[in-house]
Amino acid sequence: MWNKIKSYYTIPSPASEPDTDERRFKRVRLLSFLTATLGYGMYYVCRLSMNVIRKPMVEDGIFTETQIGVIGSCLFFTYAIGKFCNGFIADRSNVKRLMSTGLLISALINLLLGFTDSFVVFAVLWGINGYFQSMGAASGVVSLSRWFDSSNRGTYYGYWSASHNLGEAITFISIAILATRFGWRYGLIGAGIIGICYFFVMQWLMRDTPQKYGFLLGSESASGKKTDNHDFNNSQKEVLRNPAIWILALASAFMYISRYAVNSWGVFYLETMKGYSTLDASFIISISSVCGIVGTVASGLISDRLFRSSRNVPALLFGLMNVVALCLFLLVPGVNFWVDVVAMVLFGLGIGVLICFLGGLMAVDLAPKNAAGAALGVVGVASYIGAGVQDIMSGLLIEGNKHVVNGSEVYDFTYINYFWIGAALMSVLLTLLVWNAKPHGK
Repeated sequence: MWNKIKSYYTIPSPASEPDTDERRFKRVRLLSFLTATLGYGMYYVCRLSMNVIRKPMVEDGIFTETQIGVIGSCLFFTYAIGKFCNGFIADRSNVKRLMSTGLLISALINLLLGFTDSFVVFAVLWGINGYFQSMGAASGVVSLSRWFDSSNRGTYYGYWSASHNLGEAITFISIAILATRFGWRYGLIGAGIIGICYFFVMQWLMRDTPQKYGFLLGSESASGKKTDNHDFNNSQKEVLRNPAIWILALASAFMYISRYAVNSWGVFYLETMKGYSTLDASFIISISSVCGIVGTVASGLISDRLFRSSRNVPALLFGLMNVVALCLFLLVPGVNFWVDVVAMVLFGLGIGVLICFLGGLMAVDLAPKNAAGAALGVVGVASYIGAGVQDIMSGLLIEGNKHVVNGSEVYDFTYINYFWIGAALMSVLLTLLVWNAKPHGK
């Protein structure tokens, strides 16, 4: 019995003879895929830890709302730069090493921040964290393009994109419990420990390319065909010259404004405007993350099987769902628990699909296969510039519309509502501009 179990999980050595056993190839591919998917979820734990502890930090007098917005934007701007650079680098790199290294350094930064309350140190280290966070998505998408061909890439991209929501759910539940029971510092320390532990898991189970492990099945994903630097350069230049990819990048930027409006400030909004506790507010926001898993997993299956790998119709439908969800969440006054829950269910489903489509897959479809990382880099730099602008603007608008009434702080979110909902609408309109764009090779 033990020998059978051992042989099932044994991964072939690069020195072994070419393995033509398709069943064994699929087993190794699945194990590496699941490791990378959960690994990117752990990236989110080390990225969103700050979002859970914003209110406690303001209450403790550590930082103002504007300072927290600036700290958050430092991550987004360096993430945008890093995502562009690492997208191009990942096409030519060992993605196992790139992805695990980024997670380790991000985890260590979270750990260090748990022992300081200096604004300058937070801003600098959180900005550095943003660059190393950018190694995760690029590595994951390039790994997908190496192990899966165009016939099922959308399906598995949807599965992989669930890592965003899985990481968010873990963060909004586990980090909220730590911060509530032990204080905001332990939220950061806990995120760091989680990331360091998973670094060792990735070292053990994740794999780079099929060719390095002797798989020569003749499929597109494991054909063994080598690509030289000239081919890489031409393919990446083709990505940069494609206007449809840049329009998708802009649409994703506006979608990311609405996405991170809720992820970054949703807990704060529920606490200040509706009177929820930190734990209850985190629970409600975590619902969107859990439902986002359903959205991302379903997105690839729906587009591949119902729309013949076309993403346009589902992108439009779920974009409108995102707008409706934000209207319910922001425009319905008072404490309405079930309205807030329904809003987060719709928001999670909508954003889950849009992260998959606008956040990468539609651009990857338009790019050459060996430039998937470059396409993701273009979308990524725009997306996280949008997210960074959102954090600064939201922080300024929230603090600028705060008043003291009878000794209590009262917030006015009117202009924030216009900003967040308007961004979601702009994303939908821009998506319509690439309705007739054809996937690469068609």
